[in-house]
Amino acid sequence: MIASMQRFLKLGIAGGILLFLATILALVVANSPLKPFYDILLSMRVEIRLGALFIGKPLLLWINDGLMAIFFFLIGLELKRELLVGELRELRTVALPAFGAVGGMLIPALIYYAFNRHNPIAVQGWAIPAATDIAFALGLLALFGNRLPSSLKIFLISLAIFDDIGAILIIAFFYTSDLSLTALAVSSCCLPLLLLLNRKGVVQLAPYLFVGAIMWVALLKSGVHATLAGVALALFIPLKNKQEPSNSPLRTLEHDLHPLVTFAILPLFAFANAGISLTGVGLDALFHPVPIGIALGLFVGKQLGVFTFCYAAVKLNLAGLPQGMSWSGLYGIAILCGIGFTMSLFIGSLAFEETDVEQFFDERVGILLGSLISGIAGYLVLNRVLAPSANEVLPGKTS
Repeated sequence: MIASMQRFLKLGIAGGILLFLATILALVVANSPLKPFYDILLSMRVEIRLGALFIGKPLLLWINDGLMAIFFFLIGLELKRELLVGELRELRTVALPAFGAVGGMLIPALIYYAFNRHNPIAVQGWAIPAATDIAFALGLLALFGNRLPSSLKIFLISLAIFDDIGAILIIAFFYTSDLSLTALAVSSCCLPLLLLLNRKGVVQLAPYLFVGAIMWVALLKSGVHATLAGVALALFIPLKNKQEPSNSPLRTLEHDLHPLVTFAILPLFAFANAGISLTGVGLDALFHPVPIGIALGLFVGKQLGVFTFCYAAVKLNLAGLPQGMSWSGLYGIAILCGIGFTMSLFIGSLAFEETDVEQFFDERVGILLGSLISGIAGYLVLNRVLAPSANEVLPGKTS
C-alpha cells in the first residue's frame, strides 16, 4: 500500500508539472501567430466508418469524448481498488474527506448559482467550480518535501476520489443531451455481459475491453456522455486472479494506464482546452458573472466548503482529525482544493458545448484565474503553517 501510494504521488507530481507546461504552451500558441493553425488542428474532422457505423467528430471532441474516457476508466479502477482494499474501505478513515468533498462541491456550486441564476444559459455551468485537480495540487505539495505530514497528502487524495465520484454523478444526471433509446439499450446490454465475464472468473482483459468499446460507441450515440463507459467498465475488471493470486488484472491495468494518462492524455487535454485567446479581453469579459462565479466558487467556495464541513463533522463527532493534521494545515489543503483545472475544463466543455447562442464570456478565464489564485494562496498558507519552528534545534547546535 505504501509503495503504491508513493508511486501515485510521484506520478501526480510529474503530471502536475507537465499539465502546467501544457497549459502555458496552449496560452502562448493561442496568443501568437500560430493561433490559426491551433484552431485548424482542433477543428480538424476525424472520421471512423465500419460498415453502417459512422463516427465523425472534430479532433477536440475526440480528445474530450474519447481520450478522457480512458481517464475516467482509470478513475474507476482506482475507485474500485480503494473501496475493496484501500483507504476507502474503513468508514472512519474516509468520513472526514467525504464530508469535505460534499462541502467542496456544494458551496462553490451555490456561489456560482448566486451570480448566474437569472441567465438560463450561464446557469448551466453551476458544476464547473465543484471539481479539484489532484495532479496540480500534488505538484504544489511536492514543494514542501518532508515538511508535509503524510496525513495531509492522504486526506487530499481521498477527498479528490470523492470529488471524482461527485463529478461522475453530475455528468451522468445533469449533462446529457436528448437520449436515443436504441443506443441506450445497446449500452445497457453490455453491463450484463461484463457481469457474466466477471462472475465466470475471466481474467483476460481483451473480452472486457471489447465489450467496453461497444458500450463507449453506444453511449456516444445515446446522448449520455461517453466517458461514463470508462467508469462502468472499470467496476467489472476483476481485482483478484484465482489462478495466479499475485497477478491482479485490475492492478496490472491500473499500473499500465497511469503513465499514459499522466504523461499523454491529461497534458493533451490541457493543451486542447486551455488555449484562451486574450485578444480583446477586457474588464467586461473578465467580470462577466460566469468567470467571476467560477473564480469565486473555486477560490472562496472550495476552501469555505471543505473546511467548514470538515470542522462541523469533527465537532459533531462524525469524523476525527487524523494524527499529524492540524486545523491550519487542513485549511491550507482546503485552499488548494480550489485548483479545479482539468475536471473544471471538462465540465465547462459539457455545460456550454451545445448552446446555440453567441456567448459573451469564456468560462476558461474563470477556471484559470480561480485555480491560479487558489494555488498561490494555498502554497503561502501551507508554507507558513509548515515553517520550521523557531524553537527547533538545528543539526550540530545545542539548545
